[in-house]
Amino acid sequence: MDTATHQRKVIRTLSAAQILNGVGTSGTVAAGSLLVTSISKSESLAGLAQTTTVLGAAMMALPLAKLTQIGGRRLSLVSGYLVGVVGATLAIVGGTHKVLFLMLAGAFMVGAASASGYQARFAAIDLATAENRSRNLSFVVWGSTIGAVTGPNLMQPAGNFAHFLHLPRLVGPYFIAGASLSLASIAILLFLKPDPYLTANLSSDGVTQKKHKTTRAALRHIREIPNALFAISAVGVGHLAMVSIMVMTPVHMSHVDVTLSVIGLVISVHILGMYAFSPLVGALSDKLGRVRVIQIGVTILLLAAIIAGLSPAMNTVSLGIGLFLLGLGWSCTLIAGSTLLSESVSVEMKPASQGASDLVMNLMGALGGALSGVIIGVLTFGWLCLFIAIFIVALGIWSLKVKKNF
Repeated sequence: MDTATHQRKVIRTLSAAQILNGVGTSGTVAAGSLLVTSISKSESLAGLAQTTTVLGAAMMALPLAKLTQIGGRRLSLVSGYLVGVVGATLAIVGGTHKVLFLMLAGAFMVGAASASGYQARFAAIDLATAENRSRNLSFVVWGSTIGAVTGPNLMQPAGNFAHFLHLPRLVGPYFIAGASLSLASIAILLFLKPDPYLTANLSSDGVTQKKHKTTRAALRHIREIPNALFAISAVGVGHLAMVSIMVMTPVHMSHVDVTLSVIGLVISVHILGMYAFSPLVGALSDKLGRVRVIQIGVTILLLAAIIAGLSPAMNTVSLGIGLFLLGLGWSCTLIAGSTLLSESVSVEMKPASQGASDLVMNLMGALGGALSGVIIGVLTFGWLCLFIAIFIVALGIWSLKVKKNF
């Protein structure tokens, strides 16, 4: 088939897999925290599940990038999804028998599926042109919207299914995760062919060029290219800001008499900002340029930090606005930054550089989640937003020195 037809098939397949991936992983977020609390009998350990999942995504970023170099996107994405299936199984066993280590090991492996979700956005641009690269990437990111919204709403029926099997209700979402990630694997195996990465790396004589590069070499390569270094920093700072403020907003709101439903609504608005406008962000990135959209994202993130930081705990409207803008700013830095990185590095360095980007992004998220709790414990939510604003402003100043022809 011609390249344009092939690319449309790739985007449809990746988007479908992202929906299934989102359904599987998003439903385990709340269930994982509650399951850890149930097993450990300690609310202070509730965050272990999400932290472990994020670390799992970070640690799997490099192996998945290596698998891409060895066998293409199909091998990489399917491997990540299947590790997630095994992780869901371990979480069910650990949750059923109240073995915290097994449950957390399962959560760590479910993070591998999240890593595959991040890698899928790069698979979307293997065959894309400069004119539609960000738009294609954004369509795959947008696929996460359906999964992110649907997954948590399946907690109740999933719990009923687990109860029917005489298992704890909280392991139910992991059944959903195992099933949906299995379907995502099947979709990739059946329909993501010819493999976009291998197709993009065919030599003139029709032989796939396999040049394996290490992460250390990729990071060295990125440091030598100003635009690439700025791009990976934009992705990392955007993720740091998003995770740090997002995870502490429920804690901030819990200081007053606010129901869980209201807190959930604010977080849902945040998720809407993260994913729902991805195609628009992608179109703007193609039209205005990657750096310009990152600057727009920086402005939105700074505005989000100010609004959220100045919002009293009981003012759900202003917090909702702040969290919506936080998600939208993150979308700008992620989509434009990821595209700029892929365009800036050499062809043979792309997979390793993309893996390094996901590693940096997830480590920044894990760092933000951990340090934000310390800041809240010592100071206040407002101070947290101020500290995050400093990183955002620094990124904005840096953007003024970056070449604008991207």
